[in-house]
Amino acid sequence: MYQTIVIGGGPSGLMAAISASEQGGKVLLIDKKDQLGRKLQISGGGRCNVTNRLPYEEIIKNIPGNGKFLYSAFNTFDNESIIQYFESKGVKLKEEDNGRMFPVSNNAKDVVTTLLKHLEHNQVEIKTNLTVNQLLLTEEKITGVDTDRGIFQAESIIIATGGKSVPQTGSTGDGYRFAMQAGHTITELFPTEVPITSNEPFIKSKVLQGLSLQNVALSVLRKNGKPAITHQMDMLFTHFGLSGPAALRCSQFVYKEQQRQKKQDVLMMIDCFPEESLHELTARVNRLLKDQPDKAIKNSLKGLVHERYLLFLLQQAGIDETTSGHHLKKEQLTEFITSLKQFSLTVNGTLSIEKAFVTGGGVSVKEIHPATMQSKLHDNLFFCGEVLDIHGYTGGYNITSALVTGYVAGLNAQKTTSH
Repeated sequence: MYQTIVIGGGPSGLMAAISASEQGGKVLLIDKKDQLGRKLQISGGGRCNVTNRLPYEEIIKNIPGNGKFLYSAFNTFDNESIIQYFESKGVKLKEEDNGRMFPVSNNAKDVVTTLLKHLEHNQVEIKTNLTVNQLLLTEEKITGVDTDRGIFQAESIIIATGGKSVPQTGSTGDGYRFAMQAGHTITELFPTEVPITSNEPFIKSKVLQGLSLQNVALSVLRKNGKPAITHQMDMLFTHFGLSGPAALRCSQFVYKEQQRQKKQDVLMMIDCFPEESLHELTARVNRLLKDQPDKAIKNSLKGLVHERYLLFLLQQAGIDETTSGHHLKKEQLTEFITSLKQFSLTVNGTLSIEKAFVTGGGVSVKEIHPATMQSKLHDNLFFCGEVLDIHGYTGGYNITSALVTGYVAGLNAQKTTSH
């Protein structure tokens, strides 16, 4: 008999087991893979972006999927608590762009090792390579779990099984099944932080494949042509569509816009000069052409944007790259300059949820107490991490959500059992 059983050994499960064991009592952590913390090992390109140092308001803004649900949990454990936790355990952290926090060592292993040592120190029992088949439910009370190696009983259960993305780490959606067994609602699951797909002829012909554009504004457009969302950062053209930070952040809005537009293709727009108005850009291009009226346009505009993109947009506007500035047709030049600010393309979806960094959707947060992560349907059932319908952008926001909800779930699961 355990006081608390935690199902899932990812970031939220590890933190939940640590937090529960801090209160004393017997804690069991179960994972179906042979190794704990697999997702942490590969996060941040193997460097592990443990949290983000931005103020609450900014963190919530960067968790477009139900970020506001986390306000109550932040009162108990927040991003600064995460930083203090790791630094007190000897993992020095450093701040990088946009508040992202990494270990000074640039090694995710240090983060995982610290959590595992803490579990060992707190005498948390760990069972790996163990698959949970179902929860044990009797007269509306959950009494434990049924696994492929027998039954384990507990006074409280924490489900920390992750989403459906990066399935090689063990997140294959088991937690949704357990939640439904306990009567919980699972909102629609969809991929977020995932590359975007397109059937545009220029994508199919791979003319821009591998080309990266820096600091552009990438927008997903609504049916009325207004932006549903715009992200200003780097993006990348691929052989199937768009990738890179801006595209990943736009991906969930492509999905949502497609749902609104009954699965039709969605328009996106690229603005290479978000800091300049169309008027200012037109004046600048005209100056460059005027200064070198006899030069081929591809030379007089060299350096304006990446050469491959410049040649591509000239071609799209029907301009021969060897044409000199004073031989240009006015309407062709207008079309070219407009495309620097408003190049639009149709996209037809995203890669699959398995290819996504983050899962959108999950256990409905309406059925969870925000201050404790306790189920509103069962007093002794708790949820944390990506199994919940909470999703953020990459940049330390999802790990922050996982560690915060994990800590709060562990703390309150033990409190429930000690009454």
